[in-house]
Amino acid sequence: MDVKISTTDKIVTIAVEGSIDSNTAGDLQSKIMDKVAESQNVLLDFSKVDFVSSAGLRVLLMIYRQIKSKNGKVVLVGVSEEIYDVMSMTGFVNFFEITDTIENALKTL
Repeated sequence: MDVKISTTDKIVTIAVEGSIDSNTAGDLQSKIMDKVAESQNVLLDFSKVDFVSSAGLRVLLMIYRQIKSKNGKVVLVGVSEEIYDVMSMTGFVNFFEITDTIENALKTL
């Protein structure tokens, strides 16, 4: 798994590549939570994420709770149909704005 983090206009953009599972979720959490804590709006680019396990969903929930406590927004970009289905079945789609492009995500934020 590869993670790239950038900040522009008070928006933290986190681009993740690979799988987010029990082997990688802890690493993702340690890389991003400091930046998430400093921000009110987060854009998560999932266009190169091919799998999210329950451990990955837990990290997403942590991000959501951190940002929601500051009345911010979390937008997911490029969520695959398979990941969307898992998020839909677990109710996670209700926590996030989901868009197809980074441009639309930036407009939402």
